[in-house]
Amino acid sequence: MTRKIVPVIMAGGRGTRLWPLSRAAAPKQFIRFIGDRTLFQNTLARVSDSATYEPAIVVTNEEFRFLVAEQAREVESDLSSIVLEPVARNTAAAIAAAALVAATLFGESAIIQVLASDHEIAVDERYLRANLTALAAADEGKLVTFGITPTEPATGYGYIEVGEILPSGAHAVKRFIEKPVSGVAVEMLATGGYCWNSGMFMFAVPVLLEELQAYAVEVLEAAKLAVAGALKDLDFLRLDRGAFEKSPNISIDYAIMEKTAKAAVVPSTFRWSDLGSWDSVWKIGTQDEDDNVASANTTLVGTRSSLIMSHGPHLVVSGLENVVAIASEDAVYVGRMDDSQDVGKLVKHLEARAATSKLTEIHPTCYRPWGGYTSILAGDRFQVKRIFVLPGRKLSLQKHHHRSEHWIVVKGTAEITVGETVEILRENESAYIPLGEVHRLANPGKIMLELIEVQTGSYLGEDDIIRISDEFGRN
Repeated sequence: MTRKIVPVIMAGGRGTRLWPLSRAAAPKQFIRFIGDRTLFQNTLARVSDSATYEPAIVVTNEEFRFLVAEQAREVESDLSSIVLEPVARNTAAAIAAAALVAATLFGESAIIQVLASDHEIAVDERYLRANLTALAAADEGKLVTFGITPTEPATGYGYIEVGEILPSGAHAVKRFIEKPVSGVAVEMLATGGYCWNSGMFMFAVPVLLEELQAYAVEVLEAAKLAVAGALKDLDFLRLDRGAFEKSPNISIDYAIMEKTAKAAVVPSTFRWSDLGSWDSVWKIGTQDEDDNVASANTTLVGTRSSLIMSHGPHLVVSGLENVVAIASEDAVYVGRMDDSQDVGKLVKHLEARAATSKLTEIHPTCYRPWGGYTSILAGDRFQVKRIFVLPGRKLSLQKHHHRSEHWIVVKGTAEITVGETVEILRENESAYIPLGEVHRLANPGKIMLELIEVQTGSYLGEDDIIRISDEFGRN
């Protein structure tokens, strides 16, 4: 078997269970928790061996498209396609569309490996062995899922009952089991023969399409029409909205895996976590002699068995045990480790209140194709931002109806267009953009451009941007 695997990375999910770092508009797959890389970038690293894998296909949405492109660029990962879902239709439609794209790019007999972008996995001999077994099973015509040997009676995962062993070394699937209540989970763990359902898959494209035709034909037809009508936009492939939104909203498990006679599972003991709660981040982190996991920008005194992280102010925790304390730029969460699973309920409470709903939606740092910005301070008729522009990138030529802007360069070199005037500004130099004036900011240098922007005016919303020209095709 010399054929390479085509990775399909699902990166469109939204989640707030790791609030306040994860928000609806900045979900956990794109966040740096501990270390220099995001979960999405770690996923790219797992499929970076060009001897085994083709360049990945990433499935995401309009809102995250530039995050995907930029984070892939940061780790020098070439992607074969970034497929944009126009509406959310769960995993069956997304995987069907990605399989059709893979067939077009790499041949109709391609084998795809479907991976979540927000899981933490230890790549060791057990993981590599599981991949080889799954590949052999997929080549034998099986629809393969990866099962994780349970280490505790978790109730947050679905389970798979493992059947007889197959020639490939994979096992037949006896049945899929919904997330169980605690007593049932304890019983399954004691009995043995059950795996957690990891949500990772290996499929030969022709077999997947055959089973979709048999059990989920509406999903398949919608995906076919969406791919046939897709439009290429820069590095992105935009699926046809009218076709894609006709797909049933159904997971790949419900659509075919629980119905097909070709389901197989590869049980494995490699370390895996879907990082669905703060206690799971603590479990996979590097614990110190007091069983604490702490990020930079924190100080712990007399604290044990705790997770302490800050992406904002210096966070000091003293004399506590079994707690989670997480600080972002604009919010702090403190709770008992045992209550980590309840953060989702807390977020719903915040969403329901007008005063706090934005804390669950928008992160202070927003990424754009040219770089991004961090909101620092906002008041009546003024707002302060830190803007960062990647080398060689430029913002759109634009104007505003309701605000003027002051720019102060703090790092790098800025090329600033104001009306008919173009000038170069360096560190500690500034420019003023009058209300209504056409302007543009660019970074002609080789290092990141950083500047402080002070906006003043009657309305400071992001929708007060009239783009005259934009190299990224935005209106």
